[in-house]
Amino acid sequence: MRKALGAIALLAALAVAQGTKTAEELSAYIRTAVASHYKDSDVAASIEHMRLSTRLDAKVVTELQRLGAGQKTVAALTKLSEASAAMPVAAPKVEPPPPPPPPADEQRQIVDETRDKALNYTKTLPDYMCRQVTKRHIDPDGSGWRDTDQIVEELTFFEQKENYKVKMVNNTMVTNNLQHDQLGGSTSSGEFGSILHAVFAPESETEFTWDRWANIHGKRQAVFNFHTGQAIYSIKHGDSKRTIMTRTHGQVFVDRETKMVTRLHLECEGIPEDFPIRSVTLDQDYDFADIGGQQFMLPLHSDVRSREGRYQSWNEVSFSGYRKFSADTNITFK
Repeated sequence: MRKALGAIALLAALAVAQGTKTAEELSAYIRTAVASHYKDSDVAASIEHMRLSTRLDAKVVTELQRLGAGQKTVAALTKLSEASAAMPVAAPKVEPPPPPPPPADEQRQIVDETRDKALNYTKTLPDYMCRQVTKRHIDPDGSGWRDTDQIVEELTFFEQKENYKVKMVNNTMVTNNLQHDQLGGSTSSGEFGSILHAVFAPESETEFTWDRWANIHGKRQAVFNFHTGQAIYSIKHGDSKRTIMTRTHGQVFVDRETKMVTRLHLECEGIPEDFPIRSVTLDQDYDFADIGGQQFMLPLHSDVRSREGRYQSWNEVSFSGYRKFSADTNITFK
């Protein structure tokens, strides 16, 4: 029954994608397809012959790729972007003026409540497991991004600690006991609480300043700029086997109702001049997921980029299939 309903939903969504559409309507459709985990090839086929009435900006295609649009979908979007280059830009929507910033004491209260939840975040989570998919790309010399590999891991969160088990590399099952830190290239971890804890921990001496109100998924978000006074982010260079800690700055998006972080943008600063890696940025999106009949705010998507000279790496990480952990729990990989 669930499969039948899922098929009906997909067919309905694909029907919406047909005919002449504005770039904004196309973007909304792709966002829905990503959120609903529609098959990449189906989505790409549904938009391949679409006619646009307004210009699809290349920046929108990049943003949709960051949100999780598949390789085939991105290729189809790129063609639509090129074909619509001479079309007019859609008239911007007239948005109501944003509400004024909250008073200073309310801003402090929001930060204090968010800090309390961030510092106790992992303590509120049950033991669970999920599927982590990492798509890795490189740009060796500024000539453009190239896909390198796709890694599927079983991630277990047990007794407030993360454990990774590599299951597949490039659609091939891993038969040896390959560990997360043996993958080579650019890898990341700590998405399940340690990054948030580091940003909000008192010893990090982080300063928060008001930036703006924003909307994510129709919900009001309080956006704060932050700057850590102490080094909190670890960067490891594989070839030199050297590890450094850096200060960071960025933005946190806080849900107005729950006072939980829904998005984190982080940039490293103060990297020593003699360290090979020159920049690292992290974008982390969170959303509610069901585990054992309860809703928990958990990582949904992570985007990590780094630069070493002209060489750049980009990891797109997605998390799905959250379920309560027990000794006999397993995830199907296919």
